[in-house]
Amino acid sequence: MSWMIWPGAVVALIGVLGLCYCIFVAARARREKQDARQMQARLQGLVAMNMGALAVSSIGLMMVVIGILLG
Repeated sequence: MSWMIWPGAVVALIGVLGLCYCIFVAARARREKQDARQMQARLQGLVAMNMGALAVSSIGLMMVVIGILLG
């Protein structure tokens, strides 16, 4: 199962890049000084992407661990 390690690492990296993107967008939204309702709407839309990126990263890490344990 060692063939699962590198694809898992790539999937985990994609998830981490998604998390970094979410951090960047949230920081940029905070710097723009919007009113509370606009900020809340923008950040609520970002929550779904953040959770998706976290899930992708977790799946990638699981692939790496399973590849190491079974390899």
